[in-house]
Amino acid sequence: MIALDATPRPIDHVLAGAPGAPALIERAGVMDYATLEDAVARAAGWLAAQGFSQGDRVASWLPKTRMACILPLAVPRAGLVHVPINPALRRAQVEHILNDSGARMLVTQDARAAGLEDVATPIVAEDALDGPPLGRSDADTGALAAILYTSGSTGRPKGVMLSHANLWLGAVSVAHYLKLAPDDRVLGVLPLSFDYGQNQLFSSWIAGASVAPLDYLTARDVVKAVARVGATTLAGVPPLWVQVLEAEWPAEVAASLRRLTNSGGALTPRLVRDLRARFPGADLYAMYGLTEAFRSTYLDPALLDAHPDAIGRAIPFAEVMVVRADGTRAVPGEQGELVHAGPLVAGGYWQDEERSAQRFRPAPEFAVSGGMAVWSGDTVVEGEDGLLRFVGRDDEMIKSAGNRISPQEIEEAVLAGGEAREAVAMGLTDDRLGQAIHVVLAGDPAQEAGLRARLKRDLPSFMQPRSYDWREALPRNANGKLDRAGLRA
Repeated sequence: MIALDATPRPIDHVLAGAPGAPALIERAGVMDYATLEDAVARAAGWLAAQGFSQGDRVASWLPKTRMACILPLAVPRAGLVHVPINPALRRAQVEHILNDSGARMLVTQDARAAGLEDVATPIVAEDALDGPPLGRSDADTGALAAILYTSGSTGRPKGVMLSHANLWLGAVSVAHYLKLAPDDRVLGVLPLSFDYGQNQLFSSWIAGASVAPLDYLTARDVVKAVARVGATTLAGVPPLWVQVLEAEWPAEVAASLRRLTNSGGALTPRLVRDLRARFPGADLYAMYGLTEAFRSTYLDPALLDAHPDAIGRAIPFAEVMVVRADGTRAVPGEQGELVHAGPLVAGGYWQDEERSAQRFRPAPEFAVSGGMAVWSGDTVVEGEDGLLRFVGRDDEMIKSAGNRISPQEIEEAVLAGGEAREAVAMGLTDDRLGQAIHVVLAGDPAQEAGLRARLKRDLPSFMQPRSYDWREALPRNANGKLDRAGLRA
């Protein structure tokens, strides 16, 4: 387990493994740390020779190729800012990100470039980035290193500005509390444009471990990849776990996993139970975060069975608070807004002062950390045990007949009996109640009568869903999360 050192360094220094140890595992072969360092140096050297100014943005739109893993280090090493674009996005979203970021160059593949023939940004093929090696940078750790764009499910994507220090300390924090070791092999299934996915590279490398990036089509691809690379660690979001549990897992393959990590949505008690049964030897880490503050909390796996509803305590380097509407600290048992302060807080939204001012505001007066904090908009409550529990987002809470109802609580109740695979609860306008509870489900509508009967037994009358919308599958956004905003719209 790596030590908690709060002194940040430039992010391109993150390759900390032994020179001959495996760093990047691909179908084409394995790159050791020395070879990967050389590849980063050559790509950075090529970029540095292109005549860009310090701080210019270089975007990439790639699947999980070797270059997609190199660029998050090579671009900042060259004194530039990396803008990774999710490969699942379409032309309109890609063009918006290029224009919004002011990218001076896009690194992509010929097949993708063919759909961008009239885009103003110069386009370069990923195999062109090979120049004289450039040594490790001495960048100011407060300088901008990356802009990560949100998925855009609630409007046009907005760019979150991340410094070298944000990225470095996030890597140290996660590698420490996950107890990553040099013999770990992390299967990277999440998009590298997603802070959770990119951190899999950085936290693995700072621990001297190896990463195996994977673009997958089905859960069966994940099973095969775990077996092929001997993966010890798998990170996911709840929709992925649903698919993973539906796949066939040979016992010896399931046994190779030491840890499972979840973010991007809460684990339901049913998912926890099923993951425990399928992967009995794996520690299961429930985590909560948002791109603007990287990661806020995690729950020690030893506490998960006793406290499946908790999102845990602050991760290292984060200060997390529950704050009343008047800006004072909420007492245990009292609901309030989750506010995140400290060195993991991002620098705001790129060229968007209005939205930055809404989310990034001075830390509460009682905070230990000064400066700006992320006011999440999420309602949480701290228990007497010191554990935080998620209640809901202010803009998602269902207000029905004078009651504030958590969609998550409805969803957990709906999924507890196994009638549906996935569920999203929301409030629809109702003249009598204010809002009536509506649930969109993935599954067989023939199960509805049984579901209604069970919920009549399990939930109070004011929490009973009025209507159900059954579908074969629920839509997801570009980061693989359930597209709640799209469903509400």
